[in-house]
Amino acid sequence: MADLLFEIQDHIATITLNRPNSMNAFSEEMILSWIKALETVRDSDDIRVLIVKGNGKCFCAGGDIKAMNADKGFFESSDDVTSTALARKNSLWKKVQRVPLLLEEIDKPVIAQVHGFAFGAGLDMALMCDIRIVAESTKLSESYINVGIVPGDGGAYFLPKLVGIDQALDMLWTARVLTAQEAKEKGLVTFVVPDNELEQFTEEYASKLANAPTTVIQLTKRAVYQSQSMSLRSSLDYISSKMGLVTELPDYKEGVKAIVEKRRAVFNK
Repeated sequence: MADLLFEIQDHIATITLNRPNSMNAFSEEMILSWIKALETVRDSDDIRVLIVKGNGKCFCAGGDIKAMNADKGFFESSDDVTSTALARKNSLWKKVQRVPLLLEEIDKPVIAQVHGFAFGAGLDMALMCDIRIVAESTKLSESYINVGIVPGDGGAYFLPKLVGIDQALDMLWTARVLTAQEAKEKGLVTFVVPDNELEQFTEEYASKLANAPTTVIQLTKRAVYQSQSMSLRSSLDYISSKMGLVTELPDYKEGVKAIVEKRRAVFNK
């Protein structure tokens, strides 16, 4: 079967990492398919929410240890990804790092559904998502230092934003393994749910977002992320412009009317 599965149903796209016998470690096919799927999510007006999850016993182990042990790079490739420092850099820049760069271009909710364990780049792939829903038995670790490498996919960027610089450095320096609850207490994950409720909880959460006013969801995501690098004045100027736009849309009138009439709003998606 393909190393990555991609499907769309009821306006919700799902990316499933599908190398269960290798703990969903990266392969070239997986990364290239991941890039293509994210481009589809970015460009499709029919897709309103994206879920990323892993098949089998875990979410993702990150780089392929077997390939690394055989001096084949972070994943086996038909291209030269090992002979020089530049080749090794390009295996990240041209492939693995395309994932966070594309996610930055997607203004729709992206949800990581995490179970089993998420280590190294596997954890970072969840950190790149907007929301992390994690099964309570999950183990999480920034395990790069165990194999003598740095977080090459963006972990050094995303992790401090979630847990703070000191906690990020502690996790990266020690490869500390966290339980789901410990990760929740650090602000690393959004929700911790019983293992047998993970799938249903994620689907219901995604469905709720998919049935909300689409433009409002998208503009809110843009405002939150862009405000991280704006001054207060710029952020307020930006959001007031978006308020002017959304109050011209039918969803605004429907939402207000529904509250007055004490009923559920039916938004125009």
